[in-house]
Amino acid sequence: MVYLLGAWPPPLGVALRADGLSAVMLAATAIVVCAVAIFAAADFRLAAGYGRAPFAFWILLLAVWAALNTIFVGGDLFTLYVALELLTFAAVPLVSLEGQAETLQAALRYLLFALVGSVLYLMGTALLYGLYGTLDIVLLSHRVSTEPGALIAAALMTTGLLAKTALFPLHLWLPPAHAGAPAAASAILSGLVVKGSFFILLRVWFNVLPGVPGFAAAQFLAALGAGAIVVGSIVALRQERLKLLVAYSTMAQIGYLFLLFPLALDASGRLETGQALAGGLMQAISHAAAKAAMFLAVGSIYAGLGHDRITGIRGAARALPLSVMTFGLAGFALMGIQPSGASLAKELLLQETARTGQWWWAGVLQVGGMFTAAYTVLVLAHALSPSDHPVALVAKPPRGSGLAALALALCSLLLGLLPWEPYLPITYTVESKLFGVEALVKLLVTVFGGAALAILLSPWPHPLAFSAAGKTIMQLIAPLRRTCIGLGSLVETGDGILRQWSTATISLLLVALLLAALMFAAN
Repeated sequence: MVYLLGAWPPPLGVALRADGLSAVMLAATAIVVCAVAIFAAADFRLAAGYGRAPFAFWILLLAVWAALNTIFVGGDLFTLYVALELLTFAAVPLVSLEGQAETLQAALRYLLFALVGSVLYLMGTALLYGLYGTLDIVLLSHRVSTEPGALIAAALMTTGLLAKTALFPLHLWLPPAHAGAPAAASAILSGLVVKGSFFILLRVWFNVLPGVPGFAAAQFLAALGAGAIVVGSIVALRQERLKLLVAYSTMAQIGYLFLLFPLALDASGRLETGQALAGGLMQAISHAAAKAAMFLAVGSIYAGLGHDRITGIRGAARALPLSVMTFGLAGFALMGIQPSGASLAKELLLQETARTGQWWWAGVLQVGGMFTAAYTVLVLAHALSPSDHPVALVAKPPRGSGLAALALALCSLLLGLLPWEPYLPITYTVESKLFGVEALVKLLVTVFGGAALAILLSPWPHPLAFSAAGKTIMQLIAPLRRTCIGLGSLVETGDGILRQWSTATISLLLVALLLAALMFAAN
């Protein structure tokens, strides 16, 4: 569908365009926003100490929703830039709603780094306009060629959007921003805000510059995604607070989205809108629902217990069954249990690895599923363990907010059952493979592999160690566990270095230079 603003056609006017990708993202955003709004309405009533925060939250929520909708239907690069800036300036205050010093610092860190990304994106947009005299996506797709100016523009725009998406190693702002915001704001930031810049990146690579980036640059993006999965998951397993664990798992899950780029290349090196793109979009919407549900569940646990320390939530399953069940279902959906959207996305991407012969990305997908299972199993193991003392709730979370979070988790868990063929290039033969013995074996390998990773990489006392059999097992694996914990400590130290301003700035420049070099080498 195409709508011309003021009836002026491009290049003089602005066109809004909606396709299957837009429809899927518009619907997913509406569902997540409505569920978060239901949760927030009850949460802000429960917590009277927020002051003016509720009034600001509703304005910012609507601004985020409007910006995302504009991104999904924007038909030219400058409209997308305006929408992206509206998204940034609506999302940044969500981080600091509570007004505490650390949340203000996290919000300023987010704002400054996002503005650097905006400058890079705008520079690339200006280059394309100077070269081709238009910013309309359809017109540009017919005019763009692999000349040096277009390659530089592609590298600049990609780097700027990676900074806004917080892809490793450009994740300077993400953990403190997502962990410090109120639960409803964290759900919006993690589930939706990072998808805006990712969607624009898809438009740039697939619609504006389908033949420009090249095979090497696509492999580089996927390599950064693999780094995000490994580093984000390991650091998540070392967190003491639930919100920080979920924040780092967001960093890891973002990495999955970038595995689609090398898998979407055809034999001639051009990006095609096939099953790899469909798998990436399915992963994006499945993550949006599941991760929002996770943050809302963690918010309810924090409100009920008065803290979110992982080692201090024993007995939470009995005291807060709805919240713990929501967290578990959202984790199962993310790890790829059938018939979740993540399982369908994983199957689509695995088929593309077989078709293109890029077997190494299949290994990343499998290991990533185990890491997701690891931090899900870790939290559930502590929450399901009986407490030595009766759990006294500081406050009882409203049932309405818990049901809203549960609905989001169920949405993510059942996405694979929906008929996606009218909107995304997903065939029903793929969906039929979601069930059966092979799927069960994959699930068991993922869960047991994740449980092993949780025991080996988490430095905190595991509930298994309190039983007689558990003590024996822990003694047997003690040398291996010490080695793994030491490795995890090194990864966490490296992550801390990467999140310093000087290192993050150098990383940003290196990513831009490497992307440009790879694009020039391929063309």
